Amino acid sequence: MKKILIIGATGTLGRAATQTMLNETDDQLTLFARSTNRISITDTSRETIISGNVMKDAELEKAMAGQDAVFAALSGNLGAYAKKIIAAMDRNKVTRLVFISSMGIYNEIPASIGAGGNLESNPVLQTYRDAADAIESSDLNYTVVRPGWFTGGPVNYEVTRKGEPFGGHDVSVSSIADLVAKLVNDDTLYSRDSVGINTPHASI
Repeated sequence: MKKILIIGATGTLGRAATQTMLNETDDQLTLFARSTNRISITDTSRETIISGNVMKDAELEKAMAGQDAVFAALSGNLGAYAKKIIAAMDRNKVTRLVFISSMGIYNEIPASIGAGGNLESNPVLQTYRDAADAIESSDLNYTVVRPGWFTGGPVNYEVTRKGEPFGGHDVSVSSIADLVAKLVNDDTLYSRDSVGINTPHASI
């Protein structure tokens, strides 16, 4: 059993990862979000809600204390958010971080998938890259996860490593949640690595 802090618990991935961990682990979950009225607790013995803003140190500090791992799935100024999370983890001696970024931040999407989704063509991704750079320069035991476009559907995915071409355009939310649950519970899985996740192409 691990104590997992989920930052961005009301988002699509936060909710999906919460449900996967409740179903497949015995983890104790702290659900951190600004709008906690949108969270529905399903297991009061394993879920704790903390309302807060990741940019406010005291609020993040309250959530971070005593955790074994952190999963962050946020939108907005990710570069600034990542720096706040790293600092809070360092202060609390929490080392395991799983952070959702985006495909394309390393210009790793090949033309066959759609190179227009790369950072060099899509400046919206800059804050995702800023977050990854901050995390990679930290001393944390991190895994940056770079998903394709979110879809529905079952768990079915492949993983690519940093420096490898991205493997596909999209990926199911349930697949991302499955990988996240594995990562927060295995400190050695893709340790200090950045991984892409996508739905495998059907063989012809």
